[in-house]
Amino acid sequence: MYTLKKSLGQHFLKDENISKKIIAVLNQRPIHQLLEIGPGAGALTKYLLQIPSIDFRAVELDEEKVSYLLAGFPLLEGKLINQDFLEIRKPFEGPFTIIGNFPYNISSQIVFKVLEWKEDVESMIGMFQKEVAERIVAKPGTKIYGILSVLVQTFFQADYLFEVSENAFTPPPKVKSAVIRLLPRSERPPMASEKKLHLLVKTAFNQRRKMMRNAARVLFETDVLADPIFDKRAEQLTPTQFSELTFRMKQY
Repeated sequence: MYTLKKSLGQHFLKDENISKKIIAVLNQRPIHQLLEIGPGAGALTKYLLQIPSIDFRAVELDEEKVSYLLAGFPLLEGKLINQDFLEIRKPFEGPFTIIGNFPYNISSQIVFKVLEWKEDVESMIGMFQKEVAERIVAKPGTKIYGILSVLVQTFFQADYLFEVSENAFTPPPKVKSAVIRLLPRSERPPMASEKKLHLLVKTAFNQRRKMMRNAARVLFETDVLADPIFDKRAEQLTPTQFSELTFRMKQY
């Protein structure tokens, strides 16, 4: 047996139908290397281990869960990384897929880590708190469209797949959940640099109620700010427009 640790945001999936739906989505695309984040009690792991001819690894911080998993799934021997996902090095050379029922208390940080590995991530399927999932896939012009939306959608197509009831977990979380999928964009918008993009997006959304001309004025020369695009608020700009604006920023 094992204990559930609130400090690690542990809510383990118990609904077999949800597990099978997630695996069905995963199997829609070819997989060669696969990383599971937070296998917990193995709700997804038991199915992932059945996928033939793949290099599979799982990262789990909780030592108790590692012992439980190794006892229940001997095939995991040598495939478990007992570390904090946010601190590990990239686990594979070349393209790989990521899957997981992500700990809700670090789910946004997980996404930013995945963005660091974007050159090699060919797909990510994850269970998130519904509110976070909605923010990731949010479209311009909506109140929940923000930093996470822009930075993810600059590099990935973000699809909201399905929602999951609280009753699908042990213990039931106090929020609803949702599964999303990220796939690399076929064409990324050109930009001056990712550093400039991050600076622009964060600066603009820090004062999201103001027009871009005021919210991001420190990043542009006065003549550039005369462009009508600066009449808009940050939430009205697409990821491509943010990327285009990086070419017009001051040097940093």
